[in-house]
Amino acid sequence: MHAPLPSSEEIAALPDDGGEEFNRLIFEASPYLRQHARNPVDWYPWGEEAFARARELDRPIFLSVGYSTCHWCHVMERESFESPAIAALLSNEFIAIKVDREERPDVDEIHMKATQMTTGHGGWPNSVWLTPDRRPWYAGTYFPPEDRQGRTGFPTLLRHLARVWREQREEVEEQADRLAEAVRAACTGEEDDVSVTPPGRPEVERLLHELRRTFDARHGGFGGAPKFPPHGSLRILIAEIAESGDPELRGILEGTLSALTRGGIHDQIGGGFHRYSTDREWLLPHFEKMLYDNAQLLAVLARAKYLGVPGVARAAEGIVAWVDREMTTPDGGFFAALDADSEGEEGKCYLWTPDEVRGVLGEERGGRFCRAYDIVPGGNFTDEATGGQPGTSVPRVLVPTAEIATELGIALPEFETELALGRAKLLSARAERVPPHLDDKVITSWCALFAGALAEAGSLLGHPEWILRATGALEFLHSRHVRDGALHRSSREEVLGPPGFLEDHAALGLACIALAAATGEERWNEEARRWGGVIEEKFRHPAGGYYDAGEDHDHLLVRPRDPYDPALPSGNGLAAMLFHRLARMDDDAASDERAESTLRAFASAMRRAPRGTEALLEVVRARASAIERPASEGGRVRAEWGEGTVRMNVDRLVIAPGEQITVELDGHFGIGGTWEHGDGETGPEVVLIDPPGATWTEFARDATTVRGEIGFEPSTAPGPFLLRIEWRGAPCRREACLPPVALRLECALLIRKQA
Repeated sequence: MHAPLPSSEEIAALPDDGGEEFNRLIFEASPYLRQHARNPVDWYPWGEEAFARARELDRPIFLSVGYSTCHWCHVMERESFESPAIAALLSNEFIAIKVDREERPDVDEIHMKATQMTTGHGGWPNSVWLTPDRRPWYAGTYFPPEDRQGRTGFPTLLRHLARVWREQREEVEEQADRLAEAVRAACTGEEDDVSVTPPGRPEVERLLHELRRTFDARHGGFGGAPKFPPHGSLRILIAEIAESGDPELRGILEGTLSALTRGGIHDQIGGGFHRYSTDREWLLPHFEKMLYDNAQLLAVLARAKYLGVPGVARAAEGIVAWVDREMTTPDGGFFAALDADSEGEEGKCYLWTPDEVRGVLGEERGGRFCRAYDIVPGGNFTDEATGGQPGTSVPRVLVPTAEIATELGIALPEFETELALGRAKLLSARAERVPPHLDDKVITSWCALFAGALAEAGSLLGHPEWILRATGALEFLHSRHVRDGALHRSSREEVLGPPGFLEDHAALGLACIALAAATGEERWNEEARRWGGVIEEKFRHPAGGYYDAGEDHDHLLVRPRDPYDPALPSGNGLAAMLFHRLARMDDDAASDERAESTLRAFASAMRRAPRGTEALLEVVRARASAIERPASEGGRVRAEWGEGTVRMNVDRLVIAPGEQITVELDGHFGIGGTWEHGDGETGPEVVLIDPPGATWTEFARDATTVRGEIGFEPSTAPGPFLLRIEWRGAPCRREACLPPVALRLECALLIRKQA
């Protein structure tokens, strides 16, 4: 645990270098930089002061990039950056710079490329050595505090690199030139040839082939350990299944979502998903919880539920419950992340023993809960860093709940209710533990991704209150992150971060479109058009696609233009989707051309690495298809009886007093079937049951379908209510008429307060 920092008034009174107790990072807003403010290292934030000092002293720069919820960043801090001896070595031989990768994704992207080119892999903390003019010449990730097991220790490496800098400068300069040129090419897409024609169905098929080939049929997901939630692949699978119904793809989707929702990567007690699984089985997570992961998974789970995938609704609701409880700012934004560690141990807050569970739930119910969630004597958890087994368990669903209920002789609904009560009690007990560190900054793109997912999931799963929260989040971003018309990357308390990047503008535009679809409010479509215009003005690349950073960012080694998805969709993928949807929404040829030119610019990247460019391929697939994805607007419910189904579609779930909603009801009970009224007229009868005072106006009908409009008086009180409609009639086939039926359909709606 880091000690509390002084008040803002006390910080303002400190000398420019932080004084005896602190370094310069004490003046930064970033939680990650502030975590290092007491290090004995003479840290600088990224900026001209550090580079000028490096030039003045002719010293190399040591750049350390990480983020506040990064487990291995914490390990290297404890082992090396808190060591006075190592700190002295760093401060005497180098200019040390700390960067929060979440605030400066451009700095992170450039220097991660350098690390990957130098070592063949990447990760955080990212450790890069630069010349004073910012060219990288050596790089790595985590280094231990001493030489061990064949690995060079950090002090040994620092002494070696300081000597190389002094004695072999010519070789350093040559290496810096080569690496800088390679990074420039990789970050600008110069290795790609712009296609004359845009990519199309063959590129999508290449991705689907890769997914079929690498699917882990036993454990779900793709490939071996570690396993990350495959957000982009899942989105494309859902879109493909919605159009083709391909049973093989459906099996891949359902197998992966089942593994994710039942595994230890899913916080079975408190909701939400951890960052990734360190093993193939999705049991042992890396415990940090990122808003962007959960935003993407919320949208995926909602779309999967719409397709009829079983067992996903509770996981979606758990994500929203976790964000409501732990990740929402007082004024409606969403915090960035929760740490992997608590009390200096990864995952400690989330692990349980059978005795702890029984102590909360009692002997009998506690025993059944442990059986249901694989909380076993001796534990199922192994620490990733040490290999130790502390005797604790990560809750997971190893055996289907229905099987355990049968084994115990308990009715399934009764057992599920018991487990839900058990989860609630354990969550209350867990709240008494030392919580993981909260990164309480708000990042525009992450917050927008979650707001857009809330709007879509609220529509698809029938939760209008989620749509209202999405509205609050986007109002927060537009009021707090936009200053003098310019969008900013982040905020913490009242301090704004750097100018917004491509991903921030594009994610915000897409969230606005999702919210407009859910609410029918045109103002959000207008905001989406606005941010599309800003992207074209500030980020456009002459060869197609967009730069990741705008002209108002400080000049780096290179201005990156990246097509690849790391943990989030790429900025270019988000921009292409935004322009594609604006084109479809407005029949706008200019937006359509912008989407197409972006796809042409990165065609070779999609062919070379389909699993790394899913965001772009999602747009390719949408443009090649008549069915883009499950529609996000409105709510969809159905009623069934022995002979068939009646479906009701509502065009939106959040409305203002005095507005109307459009409702379509469609009855299915066999080929050639019709409906009859009791008076012999063809077609069913629709009767509005609730709410009182609403009006039903029918404006279209045929033998199986009725469309109409429900109006609400301007005096209607704000708040939630249940729309109840009854579908009445006699279904008739060619050979016979069936007995009359009366089916009631219900849908949750929300009357919002007038602005």
